[in-house]
Amino acid sequence: MDIPVYSYPSERIWRNLIKRPVTNNNIEDSVLSIINNVKLYGDVALRAYTKKYDNFNLKNIQVTEEDINKSYLNISSGLKKSIDTAYENILCFHKNQIYEESKIEIIPGVICWRKSIPIEKIGLYIPGGSAPLLSTVLMLGIPSKLAGCEEIILCTPPNKNGEIHPSILYTSKYVGIEKIYKVGGAQAIAAMAYGTESISSVYKIFGPGNSYVTKAKQIVSQKGIVSIDIPAGPSEVVILTDNTANPKYVASDLLSQSEHDSESYILLVTISNDCWIKKVKCELKKQFQHLSKTKKQHIIKKSLENSKIILLSSLEKCIYLINTVAPEHLIVNCNNSSYWGSQVKNAGSIFLGNYSPVSVGDYASGTNHVLPTHGYAKSYSGVSVESFLKKVTFQKISKKGLRNLSKCVEILSSEEGLIAHKKSVNIRLK
Repeated sequence: MDIPVYSYPSERIWRNLIKRPVTNNNIEDSVLSIINNVKLYGDVALRAYTKKYDNFNLKNIQVTEEDINKSYLNISSGLKKSIDTAYENILCFHKNQIYEESKIEIIPGVICWRKSIPIEKIGLYIPGGSAPLLSTVLMLGIPSKLAGCEEIILCTPPNKNGEIHPSILYTSKYVGIEKIYKVGGAQAIAAMAYGTESISSVYKIFGPGNSYVTKAKQIVSQKGIVSIDIPAGPSEVVILTDNTANPKYVASDLLSQSEHDSESYILLVTISNDCWIKKVKCELKKQFQHLSKTKKQHIIKKSLENSKIILLSSLEKCIYLINTVAPEHLIVNCNNSSYWGSQVKNAGSIFLGNYSPVSVGDYASGTNHVLPTHGYAKSYSGVSVESFLKKVTFQKISKKGLRNLSKCVEILSSEEGLIAHKKSVNIRLK
């Protein structure tokens, strides 16, 4: 497990160095087949796919209220307290995203404004099974409740016993989500997009997932059936360092992000010398040994084998490279990290200094961890309260205001050959 180092590469080869792994495009036909079957056969298809992929004969697709309430008994008091802390921090950060826009008098008699209206029906996808992402329940549930969405449903795959992990059930109830369904994979996305006998169709789908889930989200979005939160793929981290960064901390950050997925995208960009890089590599091996008995060992090893260290001559060059990558997570761990962080234009979430690991943002600092990957940070933001809202514009125009704008509209509409537009104004002023 030796991460390759690229010392002072010319800009001509940067593009090849920072390429993401090619995603598996061979799954599209399989995902389309799943989507079409769920659309045609509803719950029958969901049960068949649960048997095929989750090895369980599913009778009740919806989790019962009794099971949700029982989850309280099956998790520790320490976990409950941690969920409470994370909830309060995430709530605090997201509450401050809510504001009401003022009405603006554009000219005398013309008043315009925008109103935020919650998306009525939303669906949340939460990966489950061996790694129940209860943190994602918080990250999606809290802003959706703050936005005021009327109907919130949650789909997550059952384990081999047909059960949902109690931490997901407890957290869902904690944030106020009680419509929970034992469905995972592309079939869950199809169910939320088209609706089945048990699951209502929604207007927008949120949440991360494997390549099948991601592809299903893309397909239903492209078909115009439903909108989705953001394009999402394997987790990503880029770390920017100089000699002031602690090698132990840098190694731990590389390892923590590598355990998400064997296809995680990991890049260390540095101006540090060879001696410092050797210290990081030594720490990586040492810390990896402590993780060697975990069930994530194989994932970490494979992920790190695909990672890279790029040594450049200046922090300015590093920032230019990072803005080209547009990573999901960026750790700026160098002297004057706040300044260098302010130079970044393209990143999902930025972590400044020696004591800001991505892990804290993943769980409890307050910011949202559902972020754009695969370079989409150039044009997409992470999930926020606004993700669950739509903005509707209003205008109220008096007769005086209409008269003030009539000449302008008359000339512009005539230029476009839209005479009925002009007449719809003039008829009101006669």
